[in-house]
Order: sequence, then structure tokens, then C-alpha cells
Amino acid sequence: MTMTNAIHRPDWIPASGNQLRVAGVHFDVVRIEGGRGEVVATQLIEATDGDAGLIVCEAIGFRWMYFLLAPGEVRKHDWPLGVQQFGGKSTLAITYIGIPALDGNTWPLRWYSEPTATAPFVEAGRLLAGV
Repeated sequence: MTMTNAIHRPDWIPASGNQLRVAGVHFDVVRIEGGRGEVVATQLIEATDGDAGLIVCEAIGFRWMYFLLAPGEVRKHDWPLGVQQFGGKSTLAITYIGIPALDGNTWPLRWYSEPTATAPFVEAGRLLAGV
């Protein structure tokens, strides 16, 4: 990793373990299941030279990939089938997203792409182009 994309820790990322955060407050979320999500994440990381923005993945179950976008970004785009969105649409439901610390034991969550000062969120247009 180069100095231009050194790890950056926003204050809503826990210092240890995992914590739940409400989607739509600090970030919006696009969630893609398993292998499809991993392919999208890998292509996004390659296209951005490793500075893709925040991506969290689950190690168990459906192995969801969570792409964290700037607050309000989800509702600005039409997402394809199989892509779930949280936080940007006006709904009665509140959605909590698990956020892992940057180091230590965070199982079953981990960072697939860590936050940097130059890419504090996944860029919605780039993500949409890859899904």
C-alpha cells in the first residue's frame, strides 16, 4: 500500500470487535451476495489500484459483501436485481450493518477494502458499472 492510500479510521469504526451502525447515518450500503459480490469487489479494487473505498465481507452464511457509500448515494441510482440497498430510501425499517474494527478479532466480519483518506466511501458510479 502506498502512502496516498494509507489506512484511515473514521470515528464510527469501532476500536475493537464489531459494532452495529444504522445504515443511512454515516453511510449507505449496497449488499451483494457471495461469489457475485466478491467478483464485483475484486474488480472494483483492481480498477482503483487498491483504493476502492469501504467494503466489508461476511465469512459465514451467505457471505454478503457490503459496499459502503456516502450517505444519500443509494437513492440516486437504479440498482439491478439481486443488489440490495440500505439507508438511502425512505422506509419505516431501520437497518443495522455490522462494522468490524480495523484490526484484531472481528470474526465473522472483515474488511475486504479498508478505508483510506482518498477513498472514504465506495464511489457509486464505479460500483454500478461493475454490477
